[in-house]
Amino acid sequence: MSQFIVNRRKFLTLAGVAAATVPLSGCDAFDTLLSGQSPVRDFLASANSLTYRAHRMLIGDNTLAPEFAASEIRQGQRPNGSTDPTEADYLALKDTSFANYRLAVGGLVEKPVSFSLDELRNMPARTQITRHDCVEGWSCIAKWTGVPLHHILDEAQVKSQARFVVFHCYDTMNLGLQGAVPYYESIDLIDARHPQTILAYGNNDKPLPVANGAPLRVRVERQLGYKMAKYIKGIELVSTLAPFGSGKGGFWEDLGYDWYGGI
Repeated sequence: MSQFIVNRRKFLTLAGVAAATVPLSGCDAFDTLLSGQSPVRDFLASANSLTYRAHRMLIGDNTLAPEFAASEIRQGQRPNGSTDPTEADYLALKDTSFANYRLAVGGLVEKPVSFSLDELRNMPARTQITRHDCVEGWSCIAKWTGVPLHHILDEAQVKSQARFVVFHCYDTMNLGLQGAVPYYESIDLIDARHPQTILAYGNNDKPLPVANGAPLRVRVERQLGYKMAKYIKGIELVSTLAPFGSGKGGFWEDLGYDWYGGI
C-alpha cells in the first residue's frame, strides 16, 4: 500500500502539467473524457478511473483511513498552499477572531442554513489522529477535531438530485494573466457522508491556526491533501460540477490534477 501511495504521488505531480478528466456521478464518473485524442490525456484518465473504481468496489463506502496514537504526532501540521489569505472579507473576520463567521450551506437542499463557529463547536464532534499525504511527497500526522460533514448535510436536508458537495473558500490563487481566482474544491456524497469527513475547527488540541485553514477546513481522510479545502466560506450541494471554474471539480483539477485524489 505504501508503494502504491508513493507511485500515485509521482503520477499526480505529472498530472499537474497535463490534462485530466471530467467527473460525472457514481462508478461511471470517469467514462466521459475531455475532447481531444492526446495519449497522455487518455492514460491519465484511465488511471484516475481505475483508482476511483477500486476504492468504491473494494474498500467500501465507510471503511476508515488509518488512525494513529497521540505519541506518533511528531510536529505541528505542516502549512501548505495558501497560508495567510489577504482578501478583505477574510481579514475582517480574522480581526474579530472569527466571531462574525458564518458557514452558509445552500444549493440543492430543502433548508438552506448557516452556522456560526460557536454553533459548529457545540454540535456533535469527532476527533481523529490521521496522516495528511501531500501530492508533493510529504506526510504529516496530526489530530483534528470538528463536526462530521454528514451532520451538516442532514441539517440542510439534501435533495435527491444532489450528487456533489462544492466547498467555496475565502482564499484566492493567482493564475498569472487570468489574475486571482477563488479557490474551490468538491467531493461526491459518498465521501461527504464518510464518518471521518469532518469540518475541522481544531488541530492538535488547539483552535485551528490561520496557516492551516482557520476558521474551518474539510478533512477527507481517504484522499490526498489538495482535496481538503481550507478557509471554507460556504458549502453548495449540486448535481453537476460544470458551472464551477473549468468544470473539473476544483482549482487544482482545473490545472490538470485528478478530481478523485484517493489513496
